[in-house]
Amino acid sequence: MGETTERYAVVTGANKGIGLEIVRQLASAGIKVVLTARNEERGIQALQTLKDSGLSHLVLFHQVDVADATSVASLADFIKSKFGKLDILVNNAGIGGAVIKDTDSFTSLLLKRGAAPEEDVTKAITQSYELAEECLQINYYGAKTTVESLLPLLQLSDSPRIVNVSSTMGQLESLPKGSWAREVFSDANIITEEKVDEILKKFLRDFQEGSLESNGWPRHLGAYIVSKAAMNAYTRILAKKYPSFCINSVCPGYVKTDITANTGLLTVEEGAASPVRLALLPNGSPSGLFYYRSDVASF
Repeated sequence: MGETTERYAVVTGANKGIGLEIVRQLASAGIKVVLTARNEERGIQALQTLKDSGLSHLVLFHQVDVADATSVASLADFIKSKFGKLDILVNNAGIGGAVIKDTDSFTSLLLKRGAAPEEDVTKAITQSYELAEECLQINYYGAKTTVESLLPLLQLSDSPRIVNVSSTMGQLESLPKGSWAREVFSDANIITEEKVDEILKKFLRDFQEGSLESNGWPRHLGAYIVSKAAMNAYTRILAKKYPSFCINSVCPGYVKTDITANTGLLTVEEGAASPVRLALLPNGSPSGLFYYRSDVASF
């Protein structure tokens, strides 16, 4: 196939922040992009902002809630009938799993990977079991459902790319040394989807019972940390399973967006640049890696 073949992409959670900017940058590279958002009204508004950049002929909107399998299946049907294949999937939809109360305390909590004195934490965020459950549901299971639904279409591409937007918070050093989850996550030979599932179920059980710390989990922002560690593990599992694909996860850096209460150090343009770079990697590029911005980092 020649260079003229049109390429198609899907970006989840794309009505604002990094997601919207990833759509803009991919469309600027001449790729036809489906911008998805959970909220239809916000998604359509986001589409409007791209019209001003003269990119509207390259962007379509489709409503999708990644936590709802039926909704994801309807996205797959839409892409199948519209394009017949998919080249790029960027799993960007994500939530923080906590309510931010004080931005200054929140910043210092992030920089300490959640390991801050209790009073700082109480000041910074509110955590709850419901929020933790929703965080895993969207950040990990949502991405997984999306991948599974769109795989048949990605298999029809001659350059399939999956980019999982993750975080350095999900690096294994965020989990206490010697903890069971850290051991399982760090063994590339034994990590499977079933194992990841087992870890997440145990995390929620311990959360509910109030025994996170005694069972070797991070005390704070645990749901976010565990969801991103799961995302990074899933990236390796997928890369192994689909050797002809190029599948990587990436931390875009500490970006000024709603998820960080706009406390970040990077602009959305700078943040989106790294997922976009991975989405546009040439065939034969490395797969199954975790990047911090444009550098390969440790899991």
